[in-house]
Amino acid sequence: MSSVLTVENLKKSYGQLEAVKGVSFEVGEGEIFALIGPNGAGKTTILRIVATLLTPSGGKVTLRGHDLKTQPEKIRENISYLPEEAGAYRNMKGQDYLKFMAGFYSEDPATTSEYLKRAEDICGLGPRLKDKVGTYSKGMVRKLLLGRALMTKPAMSILDEPTSGLDVINSLEVREIIRSFAREGISVLLSSHNMLEIEFLSDRVALIDKGVILDSGTPAGLKEKYKANNLETVFRSALR
Repeated sequence: MSSVLTVENLKKSYGQLEAVKGVSFEVGEGEIFALIGPNGAGKTTILRIVATLLTPSGGKVTLRGHDLKTQPEKIRENISYLPEEAGAYRNMKGQDYLKFMAGFYSEDPATTSEYLKRAEDICGLGPRLKDKVGTYSKGMVRKLLLGRALMTKPAMSILDEPTSGLDVINSLEVREIIRSFAREGISVLLSSHNMLEIEFLSDRVALIDKGVILDSGTPAGLKEKYKANNLETVFRSALR
């Protein structure tokens, strides 16, 4: 499996606070790689750095051979980022929102139409796309945003708490969407504190706490290593 993303000794400090302390990992093509840990562990900071929204204090990040520090525009051309707190324009119809975003990504009419069709298929909202976003449930908004994030089929999709606040059915549907695109070769870097969900979604995970990766591997491999039944127990054992 070829590497799409390489993170080497990544560091981020805010004054005297070290939020990320020398983190290293790789994400392969079509792989779902998850950062799991408690709030404040450094997960979102790492995602924002990879998404070029934050400048690292040290270390190196490369995506498809492009260096984050010297070629951030090339990184942005190859990724999509969906933060936990993302929203859509409430007064726009869902279809108009997707069309607007498709036009933002491309000025070519044929490509824009392709992006729009793909986004509509991804979100699966059907006739509700003709309604205003303000009438959508949280699950519907999340699916709309996932359609926006994946419409260009980026090399890597960065997802922060992709199913946060969703009910069981919507969570399952969002996970299935993510899985289907990974099978098409899109790499996924995501964060979550829901370890049971990540156990079923991810190919590999990194356990992170206080800006440090405690351990990483496949969910099955980590459970076997720590003689645990689930990743929550694995994480607790890794903290000791």
